[in-house]
Amino acid sequence: MQGVNNFIIRPLKSRYTNTKSIDGNDLILNTDNYNHSYVSKSAVVISIPSAIKTDVKPGDEIITHHNVFRRWKDMRGVEKNSKSYYKEDMYFVHWDQVFAYKRDGKWNAVETYCFVKPIKSSDIYSIDKEKPLIGVLKYADSSLKKAGLKEGDLVGFKPNTEYECILDEERLYRIFSKSITNKYEYQGDEKEYNPSWAQGS
Repeated sequence: MQGVNNFIIRPLKSRYTNTKSIDGNDLILNTDNYNHSYVSKSAVVISIPSAIKTDVKPGDEIITHHNVFRRWKDMRGVEKNSKSYYKEDMYFVHWDQVFAYKRDGKWNAVETYCFVKPIKSSDIYSIDKEKPLIGVLKYADSSLKKAGLKEGDLVGFKPNTEYECILDEERLYRIFSKSITNKYEYQGDEKEYNPSWAQGS
């Protein structure tokens, strides 16, 4: 089976990431279906769209939008699947809801997107743990590479464009490539920021 403009996917492990293993015991972190922070974004591709050119292939692990797997309750309190739900463990996902794919152990940004790693704040008077609107370019699409940017560059991005994702226990921001605004020179005091809760997630 193949969609025209949609991927068909299934959750990589489960629909929610609301448990954490501690000393061999599973700790439930959240039981609220509304909280998007605990909805899985990891999936496996079953088939690709027939009308869309894509580098993604069946069998690839992907990062998708959190609303794909999230369940919700209607006005009567009846729990329902998202509109992406197809049947059993299968979901339709529009092409612009696929942000990255993993192949041969390496993540790749899908066109129009990139992934940026935040860096620690060096401001001793700030309560913020990371510097705003700046980070390390981890995964770049072809448009950024054609513009002369490369993975590892220090880049700036527009406000309110960060979409948090966890890739291999690394917290990154998925950002539209067109929202990358600057390339900065390293000053030597930059340190990548990865909170402890992202590790082992």
